[in-house]
Amino acid sequence: MGRRLRVIAGLLALAEIVVFVLVAQWIGLGATILATLATSALGWMLLARQGMRALEELRQRARTRQPAGRELGDAGLVALGGLLMVLPGFLGDLLGLLCLLPGTRRPIRALLGRAVLSRLPDRVRGPVHVRSSRSGPVGSPASAPIVIEGEVVEGGGIDGVALRTTPDARPS
Repeated sequence: MGRRLRVIAGLLALAEIVVFVLVAQWIGLGATILATLATSALGWMLLARQGMRALEELRQRARTRQPAGRELGDAGLVALGGLLMVLPGFLGDLLGLLCLLPGTRRPIRALLGRAVLSRLPDRVRGPVHVRSSRSGPVGSPASAPIVIEGEVVEGGGIDGVALRTTPDARPS
C-alpha cells in the first residue's frame, strides 16, 4: 500500500507542475504566482470560517450529548480542504475548495466513507441489519424466519468455512 501511495503522490505532484506551467504560459508567470498566492489566502480565510463553524457544531453535539459522526467528518474535511488550499497548486486548490464548501462536502464525505468501509475487515465494520422483503404481516406464516439447516464444512468457501445445506432444509 505504501508504494501505491507514493506513486499516486508523485503523479499528483507531476500533474500540479504541468497545470502550473500551462497556466503560466496562458496568463504569464507573474500572474500565475499572484493567483497561487491569492488561492492560498482564500484557503486561509475559508479554513478559518468553516473551521470555526465545524468546531462549533462539534461543541454543540458534545453539550447535548448527541453522536457527532457527521460533524467529525465535516471537521476532518475542513482540515483537509484547508491544507490543500494553503499548499501551492491549482489542482489541490480545487479539491480543497470542494472539501471546504458545505454544499460539496456531503458527497465527498459519503464517497470517502464508502472507500474506508470497503477496506475494513468484516469484523470491524459492526453489525449488519437485514430485513426480508418476503416477510408478511406479523403472525402470518410468511412472517416466520427462514432457517437454513446444515453443517459447517472445513476447507472451502469464505475464510476456509463452507456451509453445506441438507436437501430437505425448507421453511415449515
